[in-house]
Amino acid sequence: MPHLPDHLLAGYRNFMTGRYLTESGRYRELAREGQAPETMIVACCDSRAAPEAIFDAGPGELFVLRNVGNLVPPYAPDGEFHSTSAALEFAVQSLKVKNIVVMGHGRCGGIRAALDTNSAPLSPGDFIGKWMSLIAPAAETVSSSTFMTASERQTALERISIRYSIANLRTFPCVSILEGKGRLSLHGAWFDISTGELWVMNKETGDFERPEMT
Repeated sequence: MPHLPDHLLAGYRNFMTGRYLTESGRYRELAREGQAPETMIVACCDSRAAPEAIFDAGPGELFVLRNVGNLVPPYAPDGEFHSTSAALEFAVQSLKVKNIVVMGHGRCGGIRAALDTNSAPLSPGDFIGKWMSLIAPAAETVSSSTFMTASERQTALERISIRYSIANLRTFPCVSILEGKGRLSLHGAWFDISTGELWVMNKETGDFERPEMT
């Protein structure tokens, strides 16, 4: 029995004879000098919304954090385990990224779970339920709207959650201080899996708009 699934080994062979072969110099440079990405992406774990593929990024270009629902919790130095906060701390304080992009996507399972309060937990720990409770107030407000269809409520909360995460980013002193000095920019984006469309959050209004493609 192979130590990895066959399709992963086949993909690795393609990587070594394709992308790695053409970018081997870049990989050696990264190994020698370390990474220095200018942008951090906070994205969802969903296998259909990979930031590296969406932004056609090469090795070392993006520092990517993925979790359920692309959420950022508020600053909480309480001595507990904080994976998302740890990655954010490293990106801002050590890598000194210049941009943080919170990227949500359509048909997000985590967002659907936040809206479906009648669904049973997937396990006794209900880790997803606890995690998605970060946006519970927004989920309750959206769920109560009878003027929207289920898909409209889903899209609305997907986009609102991005604004929530950006607001939570600003509760981290390292983020708010650097943003105030103009050394760090926060951005929001939403990707439609079905059409491939990318919507970008207007920093002034909070609205999501299609960027001009030239």
